[in-house]
Amino acid sequence: MSEQLIHGILLALHNIALVGCAAAPFYNRNLVVVRGQYGATLHYKLDKVIEDTLQGNAPYCMVFIAVLFLTGLGIPLNHYIYAGAFKSLHLVATVAVSLKMICIFGMVIIMFIIFFQINPRLKELFASFKDGEKPDAKNEQEFFAKRARRKALCETCLKLAIGVLVFSAFMGFSM
Repeated sequence: MSEQLIHGILLALHNIALVGCAAAPFYNRNLVVVRGQYGATLHYKLDKVIEDTLQGNAPYCMVFIAVLFLTGLGIPLNHYIYAGAFKSLHLVATVAVSLKMICIFGMVIIMFIIFFQINPRLKELFASFKDGEKPDAKNEQEFFAKRARRKALCETCLKLAIGVLVFSAFMGFSM
């Protein structure tokens, strides 16, 4: 009974984190695509909202990926604690787990690049802009180049998140 209850709680948290990991890059992508309709020129108030939103989502992304990873470890450990051995997996499930972990690690790498390299520079560049003033052309060009790089990384992150969702479906494959 305890093992099943703990498994259910871990699985529920895992699924919530899984949805969060997939939803964040999806909605961020949509926001960026809509913003792209206005071109690579600064629209201060619009760009402030975009940056505040995208950079404000960073802590949520980190929490979702941490919960996904920790519950992903917790589920088999829970079985080990109660059964004295890890559950043996079918080859299909083993491949799915491996591919899912590769996707998750890819997402973590992308998050670190965005959160600790690109976003701080974007924040610094945006701080140099003033509402109602024409921005320095060099800073504006770098700002939109960094945004384009972040967008490309988010596109990859979205594909990896879809991979996590798809591979999760095959983890229950049994013998």
